[in-house]
Amino acid sequence: MYSSNSQLIEALKIGDSKAYTFLMDAYYHKLCVYTYSLVHDQDAAEDIVQNVFIKTWKKRERLKPDFEIKSFLYKSVYNEFIDYYRKQKSVFPLENKYISALSSIVEDEEEQSLEQLIKLVKSEIQNLPPKCKEIFLLSKQEGLTNVEIAEYKNVSIKSVEAHITKAFSILRKTVGEKTSCILFLLFGVQTKLGLKTKD
Repeated sequence: MYSSNSQLIEALKIGDSKAYTFLMDAYYHKLCVYTYSLVHDQDAAEDIVQNVFIKTWKKRERLKPDFEIKSFLYKSVYNEFIDYYRKQKSVFPLENKYISALSSIVEDEEEQSLEQLIKLVKSEIQNLPPKCKEIFLLSKQEGLTNVEIAEYKNVSIKSVEAHITKAFSILRKTVGEKTSCILFLLFGVQTKLGLKTKD
């Protein structure tokens, strides 16, 4: 229906409801999937995406023809997620660090690249040596401390630390300095505070 990005934007700017419907049909589901990877809550993800579409429609006259509408929507969703997160949680200094880092990832990476990084980290976690994977997930996914893991698995704290350090080392070889931020996206706020290794 709309042969170019600029044609779609021009139709939106003049209030063409068909253009808005086209935009919803093309991106609503994809954006919900993306947002769920950030917020881990289906209802919240849908609310965030709906808010973005409503705001986009209300501010449609400000859209510029050279806007890449897809990137605009993904970045708008991410910004809405940050607002949602700040309203839901009291933000500790460490959390501010991760919010800033996540914002930089979104600025630096196309949305496809961010999704690929998330999938890559998931895959690398699944490929960790069995004991290493188990201890790493107890730490990051379940939020257990190193002491709790050591008691639960009946191993030394040094052994727990060694497995977590090994997991980070393997993940960094693939993802680099963005490892901790991607783990934050995967496992959420409650586990990020358990990042006790020097990552």
